[in-house]
Amino acid sequence: MIYVGIDLHRKRSQIAALDEQGTELLSRRVANDPEALKAILGELGGELQVALEATYGWEWLADLLEAEGHELHLSHPLRTKAIAAARVKTDAVDARTLAHLLRTDLLPEAYVAPRELRDLRDLLRHRVVLTRMRSALKNRVHALLARHGIQREHADLFGPGGRRFLAELPLREPTRRRLDSLLSLVGDFDREIQQARREIDGLARHDPRVAVLCQLRGIAPYTAMLVIAEVGEIERFRTARHLCAWAGLTPTVRSSDGRARLGHISQQGSPHIRWALVEAAQKAATGGGPLRAAFERIAKRRGRNIAKVAVARRMLTLCYYGLRDGEIRCLQAPGPASARPVKAAP
Repeated sequence: MIYVGIDLHRKRSQIAALDEQGTELLSRRVANDPEALKAILGELGGELQVALEATYGWEWLADLLEAEGHELHLSHPLRTKAIAAARVKTDAVDARTLAHLLRTDLLPEAYVAPRELRDLRDLLRHRVVLTRMRSALKNRVHALLARHGIQREHADLFGPGGRRFLAELPLREPTRRRLDSLLSLVGDFDREIQQARREIDGLARHDPRVAVLCQLRGIAPYTAMLVIAEVGEIERFRTARHLCAWAGLTPTVRSSDGRARLGHISQQGSPHIRWALVEAAQKAATGGGPLRAAFERIAKRRGRNIAKVAVARRMLTLCYYGLRDGEIRCLQAPGPASARPVKAAP
């Protein structure tokens, strides 16, 4: 068995290879060209295990290695740095360290999502990015009106009535051109977002897990699909608490000499799932049921922001059981005493 470590960069990468005794077989810098990488790995021969850090743009190399039949191990960046902290840090040292950690079975590994799941993540994150860019353009329109002292007459400036109001505004020619340009760009984003929404809705209709998660107040099909895509295989989490910790929704702990202090949430893991669940928690807090009761109870003691995060963590806990068991046990009261299973409609 040959153990290979690759320190990946945007244009070039460093490759190191060790045999089973730890003897270095190869240490070479190579351009990020698929054929050049395949040629170097082919020189080693035999059965290869490859350690690759989950850094910027790792997916293409992972696809290449899997297509060549090599066993891929994705290294967790934060944990690898904690284990392999060294006084001398170069690309060659990093690549050799990855290979050494893999050989000694000390490599902290990250989850390698299947290609289909990564494609779904890209689609859902694409819609998030488009929505945020459209919001930035809309904010520019509001700022333009504010600079000219114009009071808006419609709650939604970008609906039919608001569009007519903007079209009839008496503006100077340079200002009118900028406003029309912003409105045209907003229209372009509307079309792209609508196209992405149709594609996501088509996938959601054929996924039975979406119906289960949508039983929770505040979770719509898009949020359900985002949770499914970001979490991946639910079996990789032993408990709901492990899932919440992975999502960065659990507080940090500082303990020394028998004293423990809880801090803010860790904010590690996927920022997309945290954003989606906090948004869902805000919607759940305006409805009825135990989630709203929990929100109001926590908000009185700790404030609304902490209450939103706490409800988001509770919703992710319920999502865990929904994905694991195919049903969600909804609490009948704020406490955990009584529960009943809620299954997806046939």
